[in-house]
Amino acid sequence: MATRSDLWTTLTEPLIRQNPVTLQILGICSALAVTTSLATALTMSVSLTVVLTLSAVIISLIRRHIPDTIRLIVQIVIVASLVIVIDQVLQAFFAEISRALSIYVSLITTNCLVLGRTEAYARHHAPVPAAVDAFGNGLGYSLILLVIGGMRELFGRGQLFGWQALPLADAGGWFTPLSLMLLAPSAFFLLGGLVWAIRAMLPEQAEAPEHEPPADVRAAE
Repeated sequence: MATRSDLWTTLTEPLIRQNPVTLQILGICSALAVTTSLATALTMSVSLTVVLTLSAVIISLIRRHIPDTIRLIVQIVIVASLVIVIDQVLQAFFAEISRALSIYVSLITTNCLVLGRTEAYARHHAPVPAAVDAFGNGLGYSLILLVIGGMRELFGRGQLFGWQALPLADAGGWFTPLSLMLLAPSAFFLLGGLVWAIRAMLPEQAEAPEHEPPADVRAAE
Protein backbone atom coordinates (compact mmCIF):
# COMPACT_ATOMS: atom_id res chain seq x y z
CA MET A 1 0.00 0.00 0.00
CA ALA A 2 1.35 3.40 -0.99
CA THR A 3 2.29 5.70 1.89
CA ARG A 4 1.44 9.38 2.06
CA SER A 5 5.01 10.36 1.18
CA ASP A 6 4.93 8.03 -1.83
CA LEU A 7 1.71 9.62 -3.04
CA TRP A 8 3.16 13.12 -2.52
CA THR A 9 6.22 12.18 -4.57
CA THR A 10 4.02 10.69 -7.28
CA LEU A 11 1.99 13.91 -7.38
CA THR A 12 4.85 16.41 -7.40
CA GLU A 13 7.52 14.70 -9.52
CA PRO A 14 5.68 15.36 -12.84
CA LEU A 15 5.65 19.10 -12.17
CA ILE A 16 9.33 19.70 -12.97
CA ARG A 17 11.65 16.71 -12.58
CA GLN A 18 9.46 14.25 -14.47
CA ASN A 19 7.39 16.70 -16.45
CA PRO A 20 5.71 14.80 -19.31
CA VAL A 21 6.15 17.68 -21.76
CA THR A 22 9.67 18.91 -21.09
CA LEU A 23 11.25 15.59 -20.11
CA GLN A 24 9.31 12.98 -22.06
CA ILE A 25 8.23 15.32 -24.88
CA LEU A 26 4.61 14.11 -24.74
CA GLY A 27 1.52 16.05 -25.73
CA ILE A 28 3.38 18.82 -27.52
CA CYS A 29 0.83 19.11 -30.36
CA SER A 30 -1.61 20.92 -28.07
CA ALA A 31 1.24 22.99 -26.64
CA LEU A 32 1.85 24.33 -30.13
CA ALA A 33 -1.77 24.69 -31.22
CA VAL A 34 -3.91 25.93 -28.33
CA THR A 35 -1.58 28.24 -26.40
CA THR A 36 -2.35 31.47 -28.24
CA SER A 37 -4.14 32.65 -25.10
CA LEU A 38 -4.31 31.75 -21.43
CA ALA A 39 -8.05 31.01 -21.67
CA THR A 40 -7.66 28.31 -24.31
CA ALA A 41 -4.54 26.92 -22.63
CA LEU A 42 -6.35 26.70 -19.28
CA THR A 43 -9.43 25.07 -20.82
CA MET A 44 -7.32 22.50 -22.63
CA SER A 45 -5.31 21.84 -19.47
CA VAL A 46 -8.40 21.27 -17.33
CA SER A 47 -10.01 19.09 -20.00
CA LEU A 48 -6.97 16.85 -20.37
CA THR A 49 -6.39 16.62 -16.61
CA VAL A 50 -10.00 15.57 -16.00
CA VAL A 51 -9.93 12.99 -18.80
CA LEU A 52 -6.55 11.65 -17.71
CA THR A 53 -7.53 11.33 -14.03
CA LEU A 54 -10.93 9.74 -14.64
CA SER A 55 -9.62 7.33 -17.26
CA ALA A 56 -6.78 6.27 -14.96
CA VAL A 57 -9.23 5.53 -12.14
CA ILE A 58 -11.61 3.57 -14.39
CA ILE A 59 -8.85 1.54 -16.00
CA SER A 60 -7.26 0.83 -12.63
CA LEU A 61 -10.59 -0.42 -11.26
CA ILE A 62 -11.10 -2.89 -14.12
CA ARG A 63 -7.43 -3.67 -14.78
CA ARG A 64 -7.75 -7.29 -13.66
CA HIS A 65 -10.63 -7.88 -16.06
CA ILE A 66 -9.10 -6.46 -19.25
CA PRO A 67 -7.62 -9.10 -21.56
CA ASP A 68 -4.15 -8.13 -22.74
CA THR A 69 -5.12 -8.69 -26.35
CA ILE A 70 -7.68 -5.87 -26.33
CA ARG A 71 -6.33 -3.64 -23.55
CA LEU A 72 -5.45 -0.73 -25.87
CA ILE A 73 -8.88 -0.85 -27.51
CA VAL A 74 -10.55 -0.77 -24.09
CA GLN A 75 -8.37 2.13 -22.96
CA ILE A 76 -9.09 4.14 -26.10
CA VAL A 77 -12.84 3.54 -25.78
CA ILE A 78 -12.81 4.74 -22.17
CA VAL A 79 -10.75 7.82 -23.00
CA ALA A 80 -12.86 8.62 -26.08
CA SER A 81 -16.08 8.38 -24.07
CA LEU A 82 -14.76 10.84 -21.49
CA VAL A 83 -13.54 13.18 -24.22
CA ILE A 84 -17.00 13.21 -25.80
CA VAL A 85 -18.52 14.22 -22.47
CA ILE A 86 -15.95 17.00 -21.98
CA ASP A 87 -16.47 18.24 -25.56
CA GLN A 88 -20.25 18.39 -25.09
CA VAL A 89 -19.86 20.31 -21.81
CA LEU A 90 -17.58 22.85 -23.49
CA GLN A 91 -19.98 23.29 -26.40
CA ALA A 92 -22.90 23.79 -24.01
CA PHE A 93 -21.34 26.18 -21.50
CA PHE A 94 -18.18 27.59 -23.13
CA ALA A 95 -19.13 27.83 -26.80
CA GLU A 96 -16.59 30.51 -27.73
CA ILE A 97 -13.65 28.66 -26.19
CA SER A 98 -14.92 25.40 -27.70
CA ARG A 99 -14.79 26.99 -31.16
CA ALA A 100 -11.29 28.33 -30.46
CA LEU A 101 -10.07 24.88 -29.45
CA SER A 102 -11.66 23.39 -32.57
CA ILE A 103 -10.75 19.72 -33.00
CA TYR A 104 -7.98 19.69 -30.40
CA VAL A 105 -10.28 18.63 -27.56
CA SER A 106 -11.27 15.56 -29.57
CA LEU A 107 -7.60 14.80 -30.15
CA ILE A 108 -7.15 14.24 -26.41
CA THR A 109 -8.26 10.70 -27.25
CA THR A 110 -4.97 10.06 -29.04
CA ASN A 111 -2.80 12.23 -26.81
CA CYS A 112 0.41 10.34 -26.03
CA LEU A 113 0.31 11.51 -22.42
CA VAL A 114 -3.15 10.07 -21.74
CA LEU A 115 -2.51 6.72 -23.38
CA GLY A 116 1.01 6.55 -21.95
CA ARG A 117 -0.05 6.98 -18.32
CA THR A 118 -3.01 4.62 -18.60
CA GLU A 119 -0.86 1.94 -20.23
CA ALA A 120 2.31 2.37 -18.18
CA TYR A 121 0.87 3.19 -14.73
CA ALA A 122 -2.88 2.91 -14.24
CA ARG A 123 -2.99 -0.62 -15.66
CA HIS A 124 -0.55 -1.83 -12.99
CA HIS A 125 -1.57 0.12 -9.87
CA ALA A 126 -4.49 0.54 -7.51
CA PRO A 127 -7.02 3.35 -8.13
CA VAL A 128 -5.64 5.85 -5.58
CA PRO A 129 -2.00 5.82 -6.79
CA ALA A 130 -3.23 5.76 -10.38
CA ALA A 131 -5.42 8.80 -9.78
CA VAL A 132 -2.59 10.68 -8.03
CA ASP A 133 -0.15 9.86 -10.84
CA ALA A 134 -2.63 10.94 -13.51
CA PHE A 135 -3.51 14.16 -11.68
CA GLY A 136 0.16 14.99 -11.15
CA ASN A 137 0.95 14.47 -14.82
CA GLY A 138 -2.07 16.58 -15.72
CA LEU A 139 -0.76 19.37 -13.49
CA GLY A 140 2.69 19.12 -15.06
CA TYR A 141 1.17 19.32 -18.53
CA SER A 142 -1.02 22.24 -17.45
CA LEU A 143 1.94 24.14 -16.00
CA ILE A 144 3.79 24.09 -19.32
CA LEU A 145 0.70 25.05 -21.34
CA LEU A 146 -0.08 27.97 -19.02
CA VAL A 147 3.49 29.28 -19.11
CA ILE A 148 3.61 29.17 -22.90
CA GLY A 149 0.06 30.47 -23.27
CA GLY A 150 0.75 33.35 -20.92
CA MET A 151 3.92 34.37 -22.75
CA ARG A 152 2.28 34.17 -26.17
CA GLU A 153 -0.79 36.17 -25.16
CA LEU A 154 1.23 38.76 -23.23
CA PHE A 155 3.78 39.44 -25.96
CA GLY A 156 1.44 38.75 -28.88
CA ARG A 157 -1.48 40.90 -27.72
CA GLY A 158 -0.31 42.60 -24.54
CA GLN A 159 -3.12 40.81 -22.70
CA LEU A 160 -3.64 38.17 -20.02
CA PHE A 161 -7.02 36.40 -19.94
CA GLY A 162 -8.25 39.11 -22.30
CA TRP A 163 -7.32 41.91 -19.89
CA GLN A 164 -4.98 44.55 -21.31
CA ALA A 165 -1.81 44.08 -19.26
CA LEU A 166 0.55 46.18 -21.42
CA PRO A 167 -0.46 49.59 -22.85
CA LEU A 168 -0.55 49.38 -26.64
CA ALA A 169 1.27 51.92 -28.79
CA ASP A 170 -1.90 52.41 -30.86
CA ALA A 171 -3.66 53.64 -27.73
CA GLY A 172 -0.86 55.93 -26.61
CA GLY A 173 1.15 53.33 -24.72
CA TRP A 174 4.61 51.92 -25.33
CA PHE A 175 4.05 48.28 -26.28
CA THR A 176 3.84 47.04 -29.86
CA PRO A 177 2.40 43.49 -30.07
CA LEU A 178 4.64 40.85 -31.60
CA SER A 179 2.33 39.10 -34.05
CA LEU A 180 4.87 36.30 -34.50
CA MET A 181 4.08 35.14 -30.97
CA LEU A 182 0.59 34.12 -32.10
CA LEU A 183 1.94 31.78 -34.77
CA ALA A 184 2.75 28.11 -34.18
CA PRO A 185 6.54 28.49 -34.69
CA SER A 186 6.74 30.79 -31.66
CA ALA A 187 5.27 28.06 -29.44
CA PHE A 188 7.81 25.62 -30.85
CA PHE A 189 10.73 27.91 -29.99
CA LEU A 190 9.30 28.84 -26.57
CA LEU A 191 8.87 25.17 -25.72
CA GLY A 192 12.39 24.43 -26.91
CA GLY A 193 13.77 27.27 -24.80
CA LEU A 194 11.82 26.02 -21.78
CA VAL A 195 13.19 22.50 -22.23
CA TRP A 196 16.73 23.89 -22.51
CA ALA A 197 16.30 26.05 -19.39
CA ILE A 198 14.97 23.18 -17.26
CA ARG A 199 17.68 20.78 -18.43
CA ALA A 200 20.31 23.43 -17.77
CA MET A 201 19.08 23.71 -14.18
CA LEU A 202 18.66 19.95 -13.83
CA PRO A 203 21.59 18.35 -15.69
CA GLU A 204 20.33 14.85 -14.85
CA GLN A 205 17.53 15.41 -17.37
CA ALA A 206 19.96 15.91 -20.24
CA GLU A 207 20.11 12.97 -22.59
CA ALA A 208 23.35 11.08 -22.96
CA PRO A 209 25.10 11.70 -26.30
CA GLU A 210 24.37 9.05 -28.90
CA HIS A 211 27.94 9.05 -30.18
CA GLU A 212 31.21 9.65 -28.41
CA PRO A 213 33.53 12.14 -30.11
CA PRO A 214 36.52 10.50 -31.80
CA ALA A 215 39.67 10.33 -29.72
CA ASP A 216 42.41 12.78 -30.59
CA VAL A 217 45.10 10.74 -32.34
CA ARG A 218 47.77 13.25 -31.55
CA ALA A 219 46.90 13.20 -27.86
CA ALA A 220 47.11 9.43 -27.89
CA GLU A 221 50.60 9.62 -29.33
